[in-house]
Amino acid sequence: MTDLAKPATRPANPNFSCGPCTKHPGWSLANLENALLGRSHRAKDCMARLKLAIDKTKQILGVPEGYVCGIMPGSDTGAFEAAMWSMLGARGVDVLAWESFGSGWVTDTVKQLKLKDLRTFVGDYGVLPNLAEIDFTRDVVLTANGTASGVKVPNFDFVPADREGLTLVDATSSVFAQPIDWAKVDCLTFSWQKVMGGEAAHGMLILSPRAIERLENYTPPWPLPKVFRLTKGGKLIADIFEGATINTPSMLAVEDYLDALRWAEEIGGLPALLKRADASSKALNDWIDRTPWVDNLAIDRATRSNTSVCLKIVDPEITALPEAEQAAFAKKIVALLQKEGVANDIGSYRDAPPGLRIWTGSTVETSDVEALLPWLEWAFAATKSELAKAA
Repeated sequence: MTDLAKPATRPANPNFSCGPCTKHPGWSLANLENALLGRSHRAKDCMARLKLAIDKTKQILGVPEGYVCGIMPGSDTGAFEAAMWSMLGARGVDVLAWESFGSGWVTDTVKQLKLKDLRTFVGDYGVLPNLAEIDFTRDVVLTANGTASGVKVPNFDFVPADREGLTLVDATSSVFAQPIDWAKVDCLTFSWQKVMGGEAAHGMLILSPRAIERLENYTPPWPLPKVFRLTKGGKLIADIFEGATINTPSMLAVEDYLDALRWAEEIGGLPALLKRADASSKALNDWIDRTPWVDNLAIDRATRSNTSVCLKIVDPEITALPEAEQAAFAKKIVALLQKEGVANDIGSYRDAPPGLRIWTGSTVETSDVEALLPWLEWAFAATKSELAKAA
């Protein structure tokens, strides 16, 4: 492998993981020196920092008046499951999935909540299910951006404004990088570790007035764990959405998230964040278009993610191999690039088709993506050469 000339330029930041994602440009541990460590999260100062994280989130995302936003335990999973356990079951439910994480919500509704009036719409990796078949007189559960497949909903036009049911949207790998049509969303969740490159274990739950009404007028028939309880005495626990978290948060992680939000404000807020993700994903997709051995896993260009770009190897000599050998080939590319220190954590998700997965979210520098591209070429050629020698 060392016989092939290596590219001259390396990415300044080799971190392209799809979660936890890379820190924002200029991040430093020194940015967190004012974190309120060793303090009760119920202390006045700590509550103020938690409330600030909520307020800045709402401000940057343009969350409408009347919506509430709260910090939840268990990352995006905890936030989304709290919403499902608390609100589903009041009417029929349609659940959409086209990759691993959406399939997890299908599993929750089928095997855990055991909803009786349930329809599931499952698309293969690379394609969306038929959005025209969704019935919005029912509650609808969907993932805005499939992190493991690189397939997103192109927009929220398919959601009627006069819907009868609620829309529950897992937006963890789309928020801060893709526009959110808040009029079409009743519940939205995400984690700090994704597009903003924060630390893990904390999720955000945003609820519309219609979602709040459901919570206050519907009692689910199953027990609710303490970390899922959003109401008390038939009323929303408003303190959760003012910084009084259900369980103890990490004030160090809070400070890190605030630092990411500060950076977002400094560069121009949401428009700048969206622009950065679009630029990085365009650089990668333009290279895919001109490179014969690789293709985007997402078939329809309108559904291609601008954050979690998933690549499949389409070189005929490689696709002719048994699937296990194709997977091994892709893993060798991943290992080689990591060994060279130019790309960390770019293997496809364990349940996804063999290939590569490169994060191009808002904290990624387009220049780093551009510097990575010749290395992808080099690693493919080197791995294929090694395969030919072994034949």
